[in-house]
Amino acid sequence: MTADQMARSDGRLWNAVRVLGWGGLVALLLLPLVAMQFTDEVDWTPGDFIVAGVMLGSVGAGFELAARARSWAYRGAAAAAIVAAFLLTWSNLAVGFIGDGDHPVNLLCFGIVLAALLGGLLVRFRAAGMAMVMLAPAAGQVVLGAVAFAGGETAAGRAAVLLTGLWLASALLFRRAARG
Repeated sequence: MTADQMARSDGRLWNAVRVLGWGGLVALLLLPLVAMQFTDEVDWTPGDFIVAGVMLGSVGAGFELAARARSWAYRGAAAAAIVAAFLLTWSNLAVGFIGDGDHPVNLLCFGIVLAALLGGLLVRFRAAGMAMVMLAPAAGQVVLGAVAFAGGETAAGRAAVLLTGLWLASALLFRRAARG
């Protein structure tokens, strides 16, 4: 197989992955709409669909940008950070990460994601800088977990441990990507 044929083959594969990825995100967005036709348990407003669309679109856009990186380590690092940010934001918006949605510590969840995003912008999403930046959301997640465990919120504490692991995995993978 010539290099030109391999490039075309890789391009077709990438396009198929993109179509599947975006199609999956659209299917996730439509799932509550379908459920609303069969049960009163699901009751989304247009605002809920807009927020979910923005969140899922952000995930898709993040993966699109990360996929352009040459390094698999960079792609994995970005994927871990995107998943951590999505899960933290989604759980916080859905029910509140700690206690009910009105718990003041839940604002920290948005601060954690904002720190990751602003830090990334400051280091221009370069791998070496991102390795350091990802330590900030990991530290914030540790604080969030400590508050959760101290308040008897063991499920939130366990989730915080999982998310801390994702932020740290992201930092380690960015470090590996920086080393080339």
